Amino acid sequence: MALVPSTMLELGSPAADFSLPEPATGGSVGLSDFEGSQALLVAFLSNHCPFVKHIADRFAAVAAAYQPRGVAIAGINANDVANYPDDSPERMKDEVRRRGYTFPYLFDESQEVAKAYRAACTPDFFLFDADRRLVYRGQFDSSRPSSGTASGDDLCAAMDAVLAGRKPSADQMPSIGCNIKWKRGNEPGW
Repeated sequence: MALVPSTMLELGSPAADFSLPEPATGGSVGLSDFEGSQALLVAFLSNHCPFVKHIADRFAAVAAAYQPRGVAIAGINANDVANYPDDSPERMKDEVRRRGYTFPYLFDESQEVAKAYRAACTPDFFLFDADRRLVYRGQFDSSRPSSGTASGDDLCAAMDAVLAGRKPSADQMPSIGCNIKWKRGNEPGW
């Protein structure tokens, strides 16, 4: 496991388009499926990363609370499943059931969507406003697997601000977690 921080994509960046398979349903979900929502949260996740495991149950609860309030959520797994089979689409179905995810958990096999978002780690969060401009990128909260209970305070504060028509604080801390498991020869150059 290589511990890495978010790249902290520039605020104001537009949401990159995507259309990805959703293993749990057998369908596919794209950026256009979230039109009309007040906010869009794109979360890069993994089934096996200890940093994701640390927040997963709390994140599931936060997602279930914010979706009815107008926050659309897409979870994306971009890990190389040939070398990390715990992140396979079949295991993603299990993760959805185990955690009770109420949002689509999508598989980015090509890793092109992860590159477009400059996702570097799991978890990595990108919150966009109604115009699909980036207003928050960073940590779920300051807890880590070795310390504290996950609360989601940082991300919740950002979502609350967007839902109230305000910009989140520009003082944002990078997420820290396991590096995205890039396929050999597909590593980004940032």
